[in-house]
Amino acid sequence: MNITGALFYLFSAVLLFASWRVITARSTVHSALYLVLAFANASVIWMLLRAEFLAIALVLVYVGAVMVLFLFVVMMLDLKGDEFREGFWKHLPLAGLIGAVIALEMALVLLPGFRLAEAPALDPALVKLGNTRLLGIEVYTRYLYPLQVAAVLLLVAMVAAIALTLRRRKDSRYLDPSVQVRARKADRLRIVKMDPVVDAPATPAAPAGDQP
Repeated sequence: MNITGALFYLFSAVLLFASWRVITARSTVHSALYLVLAFANASVIWMLLRAEFLAIALVLVYVGAVMVLFLFVVMMLDLKGDEFREGFWKHLPLAGLIGAVIALEMALVLLPGFRLAEAPALDPALVKLGNTRLLGIEVYTRYLYPLQVAAVLLLVAMVAAIALTLRRRKDSRYLDPSVQVRARKADRLRIVKMDPVVDAPATPAAPAGDQP
């Protein structure tokens, strides 16, 4: 076994341990931190497999953006993990069985693509371009329309998520912009003409019984 193989098994073991701790840690913040560790080890494994673009995308997108936002939301809401983990060990055998079936299905689908002996030889000129540039050329030439369709679907999903979660608060004051635009001066201001000098009110006469 060479150094690359030893590093692959080492980071794979750490990845499995971090994945297990994501679902077994009692603290939600600790679960998120273990998930960051799992993503970091997965990116290293992608680097060992010479998939530089996937490794960088995993670090920048998930570790650098998604997990930071997730940690911010978890720490801001102060979620209680005990309520979400009720009955975890009771349903663990069924969940493990379903996970094993999913892993077996993925292995049956993905393993034929890792047969390096049957892979066609690449042009030496294309090898010099690098994986990232070749992937960009392939995506934006051959798979341009599927990429645009996927972008539209993600946009629709984002708009739908915002529309479903948007709720108006009853204790907040809402102003209609169309009403503000149609406002006139006569509706907001009334000018009243008054004399510049106002006479003092007349002093009432004293009662007769009070005179000396």
